[in-house]
Amino acid sequence: MNETVRVAALQMTSGPDVPGNLAAAGALLAAAAAAGARIAVLPENFSFMGRHDADKRAIAEPDGAGPVQDFLSSTAAEFKLWIVGGTTPLVATPGNQLTPGNQVAAGNQGPVGSQAPAAGRVAAACLVYDAAGRRVARYDKMHLFDVDIPGREESYRESANVVPGRRAVLVPTPAGLLGLSVCYDLRFPELFRQMAAAGAQWFAVPSAFTVPTGRAHWETLLRARAIENLSYVVAAGQWGLHDNGRETYGDSLLVDYWGEVLARRSDGVGVAVADFDLTLQQETRRNFPALKHRVL
Repeated sequence: MNETVRVAALQMTSGPDVPGNLAAAGALLAAAAAAGARIAVLPENFSFMGRHDADKRAIAEPDGAGPVQDFLSSTAAEFKLWIVGGTTPLVATPGNQLTPGNQVAAGNQGPVGSQAPAAGRVAAACLVYDAAGRRVARYDKMHLFDVDIPGREESYRESANVVPGRRAVLVPTPAGLLGLSVCYDLRFPELFRQMAAAGAQWFAVPSAFTVPTGRAHWETLLRARAIENLSYVVAAGQWGLHDNGRETYGDSLLVDYWGEVLARRSDGVGVAVADFDLTLQQETRRNFPALKHRVL
């Protein structure tokens, strides 16, 4: 008998009102649970998208305490639902910082920061809670979006306010071993390959992709990460026009290990769900052992 697990990707249009964002996220998490999902993935910046990038410094919570973390814990317990909490700003302090490295950490390894002083910057933390409301993992976004969008007067300097993480994180879930990533991480296949080599069966990619880069690359990158690692990918996105004038692409997707799009929420706020067939994935990896054929 095949082992299947239903997973949900939640699409939001977050703004600067934290309580309002949490209420919107709560409604979507309730819908995911009602649809039979055992795990739900929230988008990047689900709890806060300020009018200015620096605004996240003022609302950042200390690690382990605060309204956003309490919300994730209590909602997971209420709906008996695993929650991959997109990202939320957490205070980054010099005491939290670790020497950069490429090691893969399992589950809750504590705060992960930069070797450079935090200087008031925050961590873009992806927090995972189990169905009992216990926090089981924290991943801090590694690759920060410091770019000028080609052909547009649109630029981003995420590192001005965010301290980068330095470790990949894996966490066992009902849908198999999960590798955590966030948005711009998607463009760095070595991160996903490292996690797949350590046993990852699926990846979460909470995101707030820009419209130009989303149109050009979003689906292609997601399907590539799935195909090359024979892994499921769940990408939960921000969508629409935000209070800061930024427009995000949306198109939240669930992709299987063969690169097939199982479900999507192209636009609007809502939920996409799909079933992961873990038995069939295992059989495919055994019969098509590309992961074992690596030379480099």
